[in-house]
Amino acid sequence: MIIKPTCAARRNCYFCQMLLLQKNRFLLALVLGLLVSCNSLFKEDSEKEPLARVGDVYLYKEDVASLITEDMTEQDSALFISNYINDWASKQLMLSKSKVNLPEEKLVEFDRLVDDYRTDLYTRAYLEALVFKAQDTSITTEQLRAYYEQEKENFKLNEKLIQLRFVGLPKQFLDKDEVTRRMKEWTDADKRYLDSIAVQFKKLHFNDSIWVSSSRVLEEIPPMTFLNEEDYLKKSQFFEIEDSLEVYLGKVTNVLEVNDTAPFEYIWPEIKQLILNRRRLDYVRKLKTDVIDEAIKKNEFEVYEDKE
Repeated sequence: MIIKPTCAARRNCYFCQMLLLQKNRFLLALVLGLLVSCNSLFKEDSEKEPLARVGDVYLYKEDVASLITEDMTEQDSALFISNYINDWASKQLMLSKSKVNLPEEKLVEFDRLVDDYRTDLYTRAYLEALVFKAQDTSITTEQLRAYYEQEKENFKLNEKLIQLRFVGLPKQFLDKDEVTRRMKEWTDADKRYLDSIAVQFKKLHFNDSIWVSSSRVLEEIPPMTFLNEEDYLKKSQFFEIEDSLEVYLGKVTNVLEVNDTAPFEYIWPEIKQLILNRRRLDYVRKLKTDVIDEAIKKNEFEVYEDKE
């Protein structure tokens, strides 16, 4: 039979006192451990250095630190932080007042719009990353030509196109007549000669096989304007036009008018972009379909029938 000591016996018993002491030590260690743990949690929050507070919302130093650039002086950064704090505070205060004073239905509508916008941001970024990784950007000339022939009627010009060659000479240029003759005849020997003295020209454009918009021509030849371009930009026309600084000599070899079909050589960069956009749309459409199909198979998505 085990005889339990009375309370008095426990108090006088050496072993009981030791057990009680050990128990108290354990409780003390447990409490200290909890205090240390809580203190570390509070310290973790307090490590953030607050710059300002509006109600229960804090602006911390680390929120602004990334906005300070290396080229800012100490005075500039101080002014920037001050302005940022005031701007942040005004927005927070207005937000708080709006939540109190706007009708409930407006708040619900705005919350829905914010959620939709957040969803769009995430999904758009994700889709763009997938498209960038998977999209095939290689397009052959044959593919471009085929698309051009198929959609030719849709490629109408909204601006006149010109094929021409021209040079800009200083007003004091001594051998203008020789340059004029060679610009008109345009034999291989003429091209070589003009190339050899090209350093004397203010401007030059000898590649008359490429198409150039009329607005670009007017930029390069300042004395030519929208009012007088019809006098100079005619097929097979040779022109001489000058301002106070330069004389421009040019030969127009071909012209396409507004509403003419754009030539393939001019429109192919746009066609390439159209093909890439179509591929992108097709890929995104397929991706969305595949995501839904996969979710249905995994029982992650279902539509409930309306029982009414």
